[in-house]
Amino acid sequence: MSSTTTPTTTTPESTTAVNLEQVAYFLVTGASRGIGAKMAIETARKFKPGSVIVLLARSASGLESTRSEILSVNPHVTVVTSSVDLATVSKELLNEILEKSLGKQPVDRFGLACVIHNVGTVGNIGRKAIEMDDRAEWEQYFGTNVFTVAVLNSCFLRKFQSVASKLVINITSKACLVPFQSMTYYCAGKAAREMYFRVLAEEETATGGVTVLNYSPGPVDTEMTVDLQAHSNAPEIRDYFKSLRDTTTILTTDQTTAKFLHILQNGLFKSGDHVDYYDH
Repeated sequence: MSSTTTPTTTTPESTTAVNLEQVAYFLVTGASRGIGAKMAIETARKFKPGSVIVLLARSASGLESTRSEILSVNPHVTVVTSSVDLATVSKELLNEILEKSLGKQPVDRFGLACVIHNVGTVGNIGRKAIEMDDRAEWEQYFGTNVFTVAVLNSCFLRKFQSVASKLVINITSKACLVPFQSMTYYCAGKAAREMYFRVLAEEETATGGVTVLNYSPGPVDTEMTVDLQAHSNAPEIRDYFKSLRDTTTILTTDQTTAKFLHILQNGLFKSGDHVDYYDH
């Protein structure tokens, strides 16, 4: 009878658990409403005095609202807002935003540098894939949802390369894995974006210092899902979100943010993993 050996397993908790209770530099895109705003507020709640929080989105009033809420839960942090169109913003302007937010502070005063790439639009959901022949529309969609995300990420990691712990979070979706009718732009954009972050994780694992999480927040009650319910060209999609709302099983931003923080702080992922709300 052959002998058997018990395979050794590694616990992800030991390698990816994130300590948020330190002086951090924290940047969130799409931070004026919905999931981005809630994640910014609840994560910032945990940071130590002297932390710097940078919020990017188009809506200046929405950013100001998020800023006020952050300061109400943690008055000992600095919150910087920048109203910017992420479809067309240049690398130079992104670098300038990072530089100005720091003032004269050296980057190595931070124990953690964290970016949440939350910005996301659903795209034209009135057309089927076979009808999508507008190159300018494609370029604008990928500009916001893929190209600027990658450029900002590179600027961020270059700026904070001397910080010991760097955390990159991509807000992804089941739509990067499963095709949904009427959501061609969204599915294609999320797939491209997640693969970029998976390659980043693969490349940076050897050197250490950069941890990547692709977090899929589940179906959440946001303006995007309201839009899908009202305007998707696919009856199945409209009915799906209607059913979630009718049965109050659609998630809240509070629920998905709490799960996100639980996953992060307990290290329930390996760098580069796609982790869904329903996985834990």
